[in-house]
Amino acid sequence: MERLQKVIAHAGFASRRKAEQLILEGHVKVNGEIVKELGIKVSPSDRVEVNGIPVEREKHVYYLLYKPRGVISSVADDKGRKVVTDYFQSIEERIYPVGRLDFDTSGILILTNDGEFANLLMHPKSEVEKVYVAKVKGIPSREELKNLERGIRLEDGKTAPAKSKLLSLDKKKQTAIVELTIHEGRNRQVRRMFDAIGHPVVKLKRERYGFLTLQSLKVGEARELTIHEVKQLRALALKKR
Repeated sequence: MERLQKVIAHAGFASRRKAEQLILEGHVKVNGEIVKELGIKVSPSDRVEVNGIPVEREKHVYYLLYKPRGVISSVADDKGRKVVTDYFQSIEERIYPVGRLDFDTSGILILTNDGEFANLLMHPKSEVEKVYVAKVKGIPSREELKNLERGIRLEDGKTAPAKSKLLSLDKKKQTAIVELTIHEGRNRQVRRMFDAIGHPVVKLKRERYGFLTLQSLKVGEARELTIHEVKQLRALALKKR
């Protein structure tokens, strides 16, 4: 179920505010009946008309992309750089990324045209785990990793408790591979957390989002999420709310 004004706006008839005005002025019908109340919700099976013209609604679609490094997590870029939607030229729906991965970070990224679903996953109370694997400069001590787990005080506040694991180290090159699990989605958060403990990130990849992994996908490849996976993600996002 979606709000009527949102359905009208998403179909391209008008902005959300203008859609509300159309409703209040009696220009909108739902299943043949004029509706003048804001806040009404409609289902995909409801017939919506604006001034007698049927509102065609896109079906909701959900994709998982193995985002490469050097790609913008956006639908357009004013500098002409490659964006994530460039990998979906063959689909008709207007999809957009759920959250973002930095330009120089690879890994799992979800894209959809379902705004309610996207907002649910991005909401601060939605504690869906995101697992990153980082190659960092230097070899973090156990105490430094514990600092990550307890939370790091950044300029935009202290991070929530995380999980960390030292996967491997190279004493000769003085680098380490660290797995970090967080559920927040602040801008460049993982990089800033490692900077704060004195171990800047050299390379970063998001390997898991909730229960979703990159299994069977190559860099730049995507697949559609199943209905079951979408339901599971909703359930995860609502678990702590």
